[in-house]
Amino acid sequence: MKRALSLTTDPIPWLTRQIAVPMSVGMFFNTMFNLVDTCCAGWLGTDALASLSLSFPAFFLVIALGSGLSQGATALIANALGAGNREEARRSVAQAITLAVVVGLFSMLGGWWISPALFRTLGAEGDYLRTVLAFMNVIFGGTVFFFLPMVLNSALSAQGETRPYRNMLIGAFVGNCVLNPVLMWGGLGLPKLGVAGIGLATVLVHIAGTIYLWRHVMTSELCQGLPSAYFYPHPATLRRLAAQSIPAALNMLTIAIGVFVITWFVKHFGKEAVAAVGIATRIEQIVLMPTIGLNAAVLSLVGQNFGAGLLPRVREAWSMNLKFGAGLMLFGGALVALCREPAMRIFTSDPVVIQHGCNYLISSACTLAAYPILFVTVFALQGLKQPAYGLWIGLYRQIAAPLIVYHTLAFGLAWGLWGVWWGISLVTWSAALFALWWGARNIGRPNGGGSQAEPSVLSSAAD
Repeated sequence: MKRALSLTTDPIPWLTRQIAVPMSVGMFFNTMFNLVDTCCAGWLGTDALASLSLSFPAFFLVIALGSGLSQGATALIANALGAGNREEARRSVAQAITLAVVVGLFSMLGGWWISPALFRTLGAEGDYLRTVLAFMNVIFGGTVFFFLPMVLNSALSAQGETRPYRNMLIGAFVGNCVLNPVLMWGGLGLPKLGVAGIGLATVLVHIAGTIYLWRHVMTSELCQGLPSAYFYPHPATLRRLAAQSIPAALNMLTIAIGVFVITWFVKHFGKEAVAAVGIATRIEQIVLMPTIGLNAAVLSLVGQNFGAGLLPRVREAWSMNLKFGAGLMLFGGALVALCREPAMRIFTSDPVVIQHGCNYLISSACTLAAYPILFVTVFALQGLKQPAYGLWIGLYRQIAAPLIVYHTLAFGLAWGLWGVWWGISLVTWSAALFALWWGARNIGRPNGGGSQAEPSVLSSAAD
């Protein structure tokens, strides 16, 4: 039997491998899941492909809310475990699950209500709008089952255990490959659902994943015999969850808004450009996969070691993950630059879409190393129970700077789509360099990011 990890005593490099590798593998299959959806939509035609690309920002809103709650729960659980407060960790798990269900139900209703107006704002009308809504109405119906796996994973990830979530994501990918063609084109007595079938397959595999992770969490050493009373609303724990989760969710929501901002600028150049950015960003995500696990590793490691007061280990976890991620993405950028056209041709044969996507990937190749610098620092701050810093960086990177920079380059200087592509690179690098400067000054320093203070835009909620 594999021994349990000790996040406060085992060597940081070894722990990083044990946490990051399974998570990266799982997230690779999660990205492949999205790529399968993109390929299937491409088989239905350019209109379906553009509809799926247009729906991505709204889908990401759902993922952002669940991810924020998961990050906040992981930070609280890891801090409680590091401080030796096991019952507080157990209660945080239960309260996070309850909150995920409640927020998921409200998100489902809100999504159904707002999505028609939202997609009209992004330029969808007629059949285009009906196709987008056919997909997203199904997705919104399954919102609770997107939230629950992420929150259940937080209970495991806070202990350094990421293998069950990896297994769930691999299983979801396989299930999606099987269900998509059947539900999309009909078969086995089922009607032809088109794009809605892609959405239904996504919901069904996440329901199965929720059941799988629930069994793992409830039989784990931390949650075994969890009292039902712990699931009833507990104001003090909910306030702590809110103080950590809401800024993290808002930070993730800024990413969704940022995608809306990019889509709004890109739509001026036609739906081929919208389809291209949808494909190219998924290719970008594949290359980033080896670094995604570093975010989970730094959050868990910083969270537990901060709770235990081990500040040198906090700084080591941050700096090691940051250097490794940035170095890896320098290589990834070169790979993207060399393989951009064959990669685009996997998903579409439309020459206009391919050209737009290749142009985006040229700028992406120069930007990739900035992402691990930025995200590792933000997740480290989350582990320090300082989520507001990530929110402010997100507001700058996704909203304030893009509105100025993209418009100036694309229209003011008449660079067109190149202005949007290079604007993304400029804004991302400026945010990453600020995060690097801030982290070097504060993370793991006795008078900096290693204090027990919890600066937050919701500081009053933690009182």
